[in-house]
Amino acid sequence: MLVFGSGNLYGISTAANSTPRKLGNLQDVAFDFSFTIKELRGAGQFAVDLRRGSGKITGKAKLATLNGALINDLFFAQTASTGLLQSAVSEAASIPASTPWTVTVANSATFDTDLGVVYAATGLPFTRVASGPVAGQYSVASGVYTFSTGDASAAVLIDYLYTSATGGTRLALSNQTMGVTPTFMGVFSANVGGKIATLKLNACTSNKLSVATKLEDYAIPEFDFDAMCDASNNLGVFSVAN
Repeated sequence: MLVFGSGNLYGISTAANSTPRKLGNLQDVAFDFSFTIKELRGAGQFAVDLRRGSGKITGKAKLATLNGALINDLFFAQTASTGLLQSAVSEAASIPASTPWTVTVANSATFDTDLGVVYAATGLPFTRVASGPVAGQYSVASGVYTFSTGDASAAVLIDYLYTSATGGTRLALSNQTMGVTPTFMGVFSANVGGKIATLKLNACTSNKLSVATKLEDYAIPEFDFDAMCDASNNLGVFSVAN
C-alpha cells in the first residue's frame, strides 16, 4: 500500500487503566529497525557468512500540540495536578506619586516568582534589593513591589510568575531514583484510500523530549523513544494492507 501524510500516533502508559494519549497535530513519524551484523571472514575480501546480532527499534515523532497529561504519562511519570504556572509579561503599572511607593500586581494572591522590572519609557532594568530601595531599585514580597521616592510617578513594566488552579496540567518534577523508567504502548496508524497500515509496539520508553521555539514559526517538539519486548517477550504487531 501507499502511505501519504503523517498518520496518527498514540501512546498508552503501561500503568493500570491508563488513558490513551494521541500526539496532537502530528508532523512526521520515523521508525528505525536495525541489527548489528557479525561477519565471518576468510582469506578473501568479502565475508563468507553474516549473522544478525542484537536488534533495536527506535522512533521519533514531531508534534505541534503540547499536552501536559501526555508528556507526563509517556515521559516524566511524575506527580500531576490540575492547574498552571503562568507568566505575566510586561504588566504595566505606575509607581505612586506619594508614599507608600508600592505596586501590587494583578495576580498577587497567587504570586510565585519575580522576573524583573523595567522602566516603561526606556526599557532599562531596575535592580532588586532585599529592602530600602533607592532610585532604580525595588524589593518584592508576595506580589507587592516596593520602590523609592526617587522613582515616584514612573511608569514600569513588571514580569512575574503566578499560579492558577484551573486551565491545564502542572507537573512537579522531582529527582527520581535512577532506573525509574516510564513505559508505554506505542501505536501508529496510517489510512490511505481505505487501506490501513498499523504498527503496535507493546513496550516503549522515551529517552528524549526536545522543545525548541523560533521567531515567526511554530514550536514543533520532538519525541524520541525506543521499543523493547513486553513481559511475554513480544515486541508487538506490524500490519500492512495488500
